[in-house]
Amino acid sequence: VAGDPAPEVTVPAMHALVRGGADIIELGVPFSDPEADGPAIQLSSERALAIGTTLRDVLDMVAAFRTSDTATPVLLMGYLNVLLKMGLAEFASAAGKAGVDGVILVNLPPEEAAEVKELLAAQGMDLVLLAAPTTTPERARMIASVASGFLYYVSFRGTTGANLLDPETVGQAVTRLREATELPILVGFGIRDGDSARRVAAVADGVVVGTALVTTMGEAPPEEIPARLEAQVRSLRQALDA
Repeated sequence: VAGDPAPEVTVPAMHALVRGGADIIELGVPFSDPEADGPAIQLSSERALAIGTTLRDVLDMVAAFRTSDTATPVLLMGYLNVLLKMGLAEFASAAGKAGVDGVILVNLPPEEAAEVKELLAAQGMDLVLLAAPTTTPERARMIASVASGFLYYVSFRGTTGANLLDPETVGQAVTRLREATELPILVGFGIRDGDSARRVAAVADGVVVGTALVTTMGEAPPEEIPARLEAQVRSLRQALDA
């Protein structure tokens, strides 16, 4: 989550993820009521808000990252409420200028996504939407018709960080989703180590690791965070490449 544990940690942490082998960075935008997130990310969001981190600050962090890395895609993950507070058009313009590549909005229904998608697309950004185990084939087609970049499949019902991952069930769900879309399908929620990452990557186009990294950040002294993240991502990368 951007701004946790301190604003000056975020950009070095992003570079550390890239050095470790991350292909894409998902940067959390702090929000006061992150209902889809488990305790680790909720606490991270609370810490970032407690020191005053705003959406504008998050965009400044992306811009600072872009001064030395113009290649690694950066996605903002958060809640629609924060964007509405800034104004959708103003956000899209500012995010495009900062170097954001796409946005994942956890609580944006596809039925209401047209305006957001249009504003983002005008600035060259993708709108990534989520599908879940409860998503029907009909709804999957609707989500796929609106989404761009990739589809984010939530591997189980519940919040981020829970230990409920079943790669076989995930594989079956990804197969069903492929009937609805040609977009790449990335899987998140519950992937915490090299073994789970490797097993899910075998059935999907990519894996998303959030809580495991946020937990590391919450436990490490701020000055050690970049090195620990780099090592953690490197072990995930090695498992995926093995």
